[in-house]
Amino acid sequence: MSELDVEAQGEMRDSGKKKKKKKKEKRRVNEEKEEEEEQVEREEEPGESVLMRGIFKVGKKSHDVLLTRIKLTWTPIIPESPTGDGTVLEAGAVLLQDVFAVKVKRRRAATQQSGGAVLGLALFHCRRRGRRLEEDTLHLHNASAEHTHSWYNTLKELLSGFSSRPRYVKVFINPSSHKKEAVHIYRDHVAPLFKMADIRTDITVTDRKGHALSVMKECKLDEYDGVVCVGGDGSVAELCHALVLRAQLDANSPEKPVRAVLPLGIIPAGSTDVVSCSVHGVRDPVTAALHIVLGHLQQVDMCSFSSNGQLVRFGFSAMFGFGGRSLARAEKKRWMPSSRRREYALVKTLARLRPEDCQLSFLPAKSSNSSFSAHRDQGKDPTKKPDSEMEESWITNQGLYLSISIMSIPCLSPHAPQGLAPNTSLDNGSASLIAVGNASRSEFIKHLKRYSSSSGQFSFPFVETHSVSEVKIRPRSLIGWSEEDSEEEGDSKTTPIIQSERAAFPWNIDGELVEIANDVIIRVHPRLITLYGEEVDEAESSITCNCI
Repeated sequence: MSELDVEAQGEMRDSGKKKKKKKKEKRRVNEEKEEEEEQVEREEEPGESVLMRGIFKVGKKSHDVLLTRIKLTWTPIIPESPTGDGTVLEAGAVLLQDVFAVKVKRRRAATQQSGGAVLGLALFHCRRRGRRLEEDTLHLHNASAEHTHSWYNTLKELLSGFSSRPRYVKVFINPSSHKKEAVHIYRDHVAPLFKMADIRTDITVTDRKGHALSVMKECKLDEYDGVVCVGGDGSVAELCHALVLRAQLDANSPEKPVRAVLPLGIIPAGSTDVVSCSVHGVRDPVTAALHIVLGHLQQVDMCSFSSNGQLVRFGFSAMFGFGGRSLARAEKKRWMPSSRRREYALVKTLARLRPEDCQLSFLPAKSSNSSFSAHRDQGKDPTKKPDSEMEESWITNQGLYLSISIMSIPCLSPHAPQGLAPNTSLDNGSASLIAVGNASRSEFIKHLKRYSSSSGQFSFPFVETHSVSEVKIRPRSLIGWSEEDSEEEGDSKTTPIIQSERAAFPWNIDGELVEIANDVIIRVHPRLITLYGEEVDEAESSITCNCI
């Protein structure tokens, strides 16, 4: 063998040694990196000890599955390669707060009702896609009955620790809401999830307006963990009012509102579903049902509406002027489809646009710096409660208004994705007052159209917004309205319609028409009710209106 051959063999051995050394070094670096990542995870989650560890098949591959009180993780088991090159596969994890049911999987014959060979576990959990919650299932395969039942019992015990999750709920279904789909929505989308989560139900199908209110006044609330409404804005408004009114009656507190005892879940089955959108961000029955099943609770402010010293109702929003008149016209056309009825009323009211002559007074919220160009009443208002913590100054203005809105929640909807009152939140203890002064029809239409866009609806000189804790609206003259007002009465945009007698004014309170002839006082009551859901900034937009 020549010297050249010997040198070549020596170089090849050295090259091989270098490659092996590089592989060992690479493996060592990877192991150190994995140890560092595990150490970071342990530091990030102090006290999260492993309760159970076992091997299950996820898909077709075996996985190392770990269970803590917070989450369940699964990592693929990869045999070590002789060359040291390991394929890196992603591990998976699901938080237990997102798991709502666990079941034992069995192999059964078609005629077999119970029993059967154990196949493993199925974990039912939710996953988020934007604002939507979707049902998902994790299948853990293991044929050992003892191993599977041990995991099943531990998981059931952990899931029972979520105390906000309901076990027994009172369900109200309005079969007449919107397209009369409420019964089908509940049966097809909600009932299966409730059954899977072992939630028992007591169902009442309402047959008239006020039915839910009468049932709520008489039923034993301490039997239930929550109340569920399947319907539109009218059904939701009735049940919210009923829950707070029942709490007030039970506490024997006729003067002061009392916080509702039970949370309310809302399954959207209406045409706009404003309250549902405000706590879910989307009109989706599955999302709404999963919020209930998982016990997501959100405290929400409400308002009381009073006139002549008498409570009219509890609610979230009220519109006086344009909003009340358009709803009154829509209610006279109930035979129309909801979308056509809404557009008809909107166009008709715009065609006969008139301002309301009234006195508007409001008490700014304590954190509010209102700059309303009006007369300030430095004395204490007679409607101010004597037990208030500090004296506030009422701000009063009188004039012509096209629209006045008071909203304690953002009032999100597909028509107004950022809400009719985007400058308020669900539980900030105040309401948003939006006063639209007299303006031309074209300018008012521009203001309305801005609600469907991102912003700018309040950037007009005739629009003012304020954060308030109390509002009083007093019509200043004998003003009324009639759908049959003829155009011969004048086309002036600054002249209110004068009638011989004081007529009842149409108010839009939570989408329900309420006619009131006298002064109206609106007070904000912080966190008066609890809804299943969460705070959202914007609703999913899927509807466009081409009528203006």
